[in-house]
Amino acid sequence: MVNLIIKSNIREAVKDKIPNVASEVAEALNQKVQEILDKACERAKANGRRTLHARDL
Repeated sequence: MVNLIIKSNIREAVKDKIPNVASEVAEALNQKVQEILDKACERAKANGRRTLHARDL
């Protein structure tokens, strides 16, 4: 699996909301993003396209 998530960006995104982020958050978020991308690719293919568009998400 490709690492799509940058841990420091997670911390930056939530720093005003919560002080600490556990290490497994990046892995779980990466897995969720990969699932979203997999479904989006399936949708694009089902529509006869070879290009992934935002609307596929």
